[in-house]
Amino acid sequence: MYFEFSEEQLMIRDAARDFANTELKPGVIERDEHQKFPAEQVKKLGELGFLGMMVDPFYNGAGLDTVSYVLAMEELSKIDASASVVVSVNNSLVCFGLEQYGSEEQKQKYLKPLAAGEKIGAFCLSEPEAGSDATSQQTSAIDMGDHYLLNGTKNWITNGSSASTYLVIAQTNPAKRHQGINALIVEKGMPGFTIGPKENKLGIRGSDTHSLMFTDVKVPKENRIGEDGFGFKFAMKTLEGGRIGIASQALGIASGAYELALNYSQQRKAFGKSLSGHQAIQFKLADMATEIEAARMLCLKAAWLKDQGLPYAQASSMAKLYASQVAMKVTVEAVQIHGGYGFVKEYHVERLMRDAKITQIYEGTSEIQRIIISREVLK
Repeated sequence: MYFEFSEEQLMIRDAARDFANTELKPGVIERDEHQKFPAEQVKKLGELGFLGMMVDPFYNGAGLDTVSYVLAMEELSKIDASASVVVSVNNSLVCFGLEQYGSEEQKQKYLKPLAAGEKIGAFCLSEPEAGSDATSQQTSAIDMGDHYLLNGTKNWITNGSSASTYLVIAQTNPAKRHQGINALIVEKGMPGFTIGPKENKLGIRGSDTHSLMFTDVKVPKENRIGEDGFGFKFAMKTLEGGRIGIASQALGIASGAYELALNYSQQRKAFGKSLSGHQAIQFKLADMATEIEAARMLCLKAAWLKDQGLPYAQASSMAKLYASQVAMKVTVEAVQIHGGYGFVKEYHVERLMRDAKITQIYEGTSEIQRIIISREVLK
């Protein structure tokens, strides 16, 4: 077993850290307050190769491994989870799904600009009546011969208004239930495709989360990913990798809050000495550091398994479950260590605490992760 990173992996980590501090940190509080999408910063991330990190260079990707992706996601998420979720969705859900399961024509037309950061993608699974129960798709894609007629509503869609390419999961044959579901590539601007208002959220407020409405949208047959009825399997396989991205985001939120709390505890004085001189604070810091390191190991193990071509469903669910728990616990403690200042926006920790909560919900709630893990251990 080796617990060392390669020179390339360290370079990626340092580049992400530098970008987060120089490009994301300025204005992050204002973007959160005004729910402003970090368009300029995302454009730069694309130019640097962070939006197609694991895609083959043949398709304009950076050709990096999943471990490098975890390292980058942690560093970006320490500063701005609203920006890092764009990186996660574009890499893990959209680019991965297209590269792994798309046709060569789909890769040339859609994957290349997505991996190059010229366009942004969105993954459309959740519906008003189909969140954790993803088999209950009400959005319909009726087979009309040379095209599908798409009708329905998707909600909680990350990159809802900023994306150009949407991977939409829809039911074609209700009698077959999950085996009748298809995955379709939908382009912004297709007649009948409308984007609802932006959601006013607790956290990741810079991320543009929208509902999407489809009314008799004609989607060409060549935009179906895989064989007829492959859609549900496509979604589940894609989410396995997506959980590594969100686990890494949770890890970054936790480690960012910990670093702020550690620094603050060494500067702030109470009862004649620094906060870090009090055992009550020392024990908090010890628990935070230990749990963050455990979460980091789970994220890296899941990434390593994926890179080795080994099964990683259980590992990615464990990483997401635990890292998201750690993100919530550590951010709450970071606010506590800051005292009254932790309740003030300029100290960043209250925003990290709000951002942490979503990591327990999206791309499979903690309850769904426990179902996946228990199924794996009981096999």
